[in-house]
Amino acid sequence: MENLRLQFKQDRSEERPLGTGVHRLVRRADGRLSFDDGGQGALCAQFCLDRRGLWLQIASGRNGVHVNGRPVVRMAALRAGDSVHVDGIELRVRADADVAGTRPAETVTEPCEACVVLRGIGGRHHGRSFTLDVPRRVGSDAEADIRIDVPGAGPRHALLEREQGRVRLRMLESGDCEVNGTPVREAWLASGDQVAFGSSHRFVVQVPWQSSPPLIATGPASGNEAAEPQVARPSARRWPWLLLSAALIALLLSALLLFGSG
Repeated sequence: MENLRLQFKQDRSEERPLGTGVHRLVRRADGRLSFDDGGQGALCAQFCLDRRGLWLQIASGRNGVHVNGRPVVRMAALRAGDSVHVDGIELRVRADADVAGTRPAETVTEPCEACVVLRGIGGRHHGRSFTLDVPRRVGSDAEADIRIDVPGAGPRHALLEREQGRVRLRMLESGDCEVNGTPVREAWLASGDQVAFGSSHRFVVQVPWQSSPPLIATGPASGNEAAEPQVARPSARRWPWLLLSAALIALLLSALLLFGSG
């Protein structure tokens, strides 16, 4: 979760680095949506980053917030590459991509090549998984392994293949492709990386033996640090009553056996 930042899609020059803590997104008096550190403007949402990951908390009574095209009521876990819509304004969670160059890839020992998958998290392939034990061609062609229908996508849009134990993404034609929110032509992919073709087709790489970025499922914010999840534990004051109840039940059973045998 290093070098995370938020970028307004309509104004790519406006970018917010995400350090540990709470980042408030507000609607100012002039109607502009921006980040505010001084408490000015109506709160729309908060982006909270701590040691466990990044998550989005929606302001009370606020509607119309979507993550990757899906409505969010209260909060949602975020990862690099996610698209967040607030009041019709799109923000992208971005991180530095491992851009593929001329250097050879690091050789990795893999327990199971077929276990490496590309899982759909948005678009027509949401919920589907594609194994990456063989090269996978992405494109608009009916024969493509992963068919996409975004504007500008060619028949041979991109190629995902294994190379020296790693997953390599290569664009074969012109068009949009992002890895963790960063536009790329070639990139090495690791577990947890999010790949997006256009604005609708989104996938996440899953490698069982590699660690993925941590995600937050829920939990309220407190100050500049996200509160730890509350785990229900038996109250210590209940133990004496439980022991006494057990003793009385044992005594009652003994009495029944004693008088019943007489």
